[in-house]
Amino acid sequence: MATDAEEILGIGDWGVGGIDISVGKLAVYTAAAGIDPTRVIAVMLDVGTNRETLLNDPLYLGNRHARVRGERYDAFIDAYVKAATKLFPHAMLHWEDFGPSNGRRILEKYRQQICTFNDDMQGTGAITLAALFSAMQISEQSLRDQRVVIFGAGTAGIGNADQIRAAMISEGMSKEEATRHFWCVDIQGLLTDNMGNTLRDFQVPYARPASEVSSWKHDMPNGGISLAEVVRQIHPTILVGTSTVPGAFTEAIVKDMAAHTERPVIFPLSNPTSRMEATPPDLIHWTDGRALIATGIPSRPVTYQSITYVIGQANNALLYPGLGLGTIVSQARRVSDGMLMTAARAVAGLVDAHLPGASLLPQVENLRAVSATVAVEVAKTAAKEGLARVKLTNVVQQVQDAMWQPVYPQLQIKQEVKV
Repeated sequence: MATDAEEILGIGDWGVGGIDISVGKLAVYTAAAGIDPTRVIAVMLDVGTNRETLLNDPLYLGNRHARVRGERYDAFIDAYVKAATKLFPHAMLHWEDFGPSNGRRILEKYRQQICTFNDDMQGTGAITLAALFSAMQISEQSLRDQRVVIFGAGTAGIGNADQIRAAMISEGMSKEEATRHFWCVDIQGLLTDNMGNTLRDFQVPYARPASEVSSWKHDMPNGGISLAEVVRQIHPTILVGTSTVPGAFTEAIVKDMAAHTERPVIFPLSNPTSRMEATPPDLIHWTDGRALIATGIPSRPVTYQSITYVIGQANNALLYPGLGLGTIVSQARRVSDGMLMTAARAVAGLVDAHLPGASLLPQVENLRAVSATVAVEVAKTAAKEGLARVKLTNVVQQVQDAMWQPVYPQLQIKQEVKV
C-alpha cells in the first residue's frame, strides 16, 4: 500500500505521518480478510509537504520542502511502480490518500498495466454501489431508471458516480446515456460545461450543458446553481453526499425529493458526525419512514411508527479486504471494473433488505465472513474474465486456505539435562 499522504480524510496533507493510515488499513486487510501480515508492506512516497507547521517542526521526520509536482513527481511514481512490480510481480498495489490532482491520474495510467486499486475512488464507489443494489431490491427498480445527484464532486463523489455509471452500463445503457443520469454539485454549484478551468479533469465528463440549465435559478452568491434548485428541477431518486457540509440535506430539500419518489435513496456519507449532510433520525421522520439510508459512519437504529430502522454503514472495510483476498487467490493480472461490481453485488447479497427496517449493508462486526464471501466471487470473476494466473479448482477452499489465522504456536520448554 503506497501513499503520498496529500489528502487524508479529516486531516489533509499529513506529510510522512500519513504512513500511519496505510499501516492501519493493512491491519484491516489482515483482520478482515486474513491477509498474512508478513506479506503486506506500507510505503511512504515522500514528495514533501505543503503544511507549514510540519516544515517548521524540528521533530518532523520527512523531507523539508514543498510538495514536488509535475514531471519530477511522475518520474518518482513511475520509478516506484517499476521497482515494486519487479520485486513483487504478483502483488496488488493499493494507492491510498493521494490528492485529487494525482489520485485518478495515477490510477488511470497504471490500471491497465498492473494489478492496482485506489480505495478512495474505487472502494468508496463500490461500497456505495452495494448499498444501491440493496435499495433497488427494495424499490423493485433498476439503476438505469434513476436520477442521481452527487453532492460533493471531489475524488470520492466522482468515484461514486463512476461506479454507479458502470453498473448502469452493465444494465444495457451506453456510457453517454448513463452519464446523462447524473447531476454533480460541488462548492461552486452544479457542474456545467461553461465553468472552464474551475472544473477538474475528472469532473468534466459529468458537467451538464450550460444551455440545459439556463432557465434555472442561479441562486448562489457566485452565480452557481444550488443543491436545492437541482433537486427542485430534476426530482432525483438518489442523493449521495460526500461534501462534508453539515446539514446540507435540509428538511426542505429532503421533503421536496420525497414528494416525487416513493422510496428516496439518501446516503449522507460524510464523516465524522459533525460533518454529515443529514442525520438518519431526521431523514426517517422527514420522509415518513420511506427513505432508504446508508451513512459513512456508524449510526444507531432509528425507531419510527413501531418500526426499527437499522442504518447500514457504507464502510469500505466491508469490501476492499475481500477484493484484495480474491485478487491474491486468483493472482489476477488487473483489478477490473467487473471485479469491483462483483464485489459490490457480493456485499449486497449478504443482507435481506426486504425485511422492514433492514439495513442496506451487512454489519461491520461480520467482516471476516463478508470478506471471504467477497473474495470467492471476485476470484471467480477474475477467472471468468481471463485475468487469473492460477487455476481455480475449488475456489471456496482456496480462499479459506489463503486466510491467515492468528494462532500462536505451542511452545515446549526443553528440560535441561543435568550431568
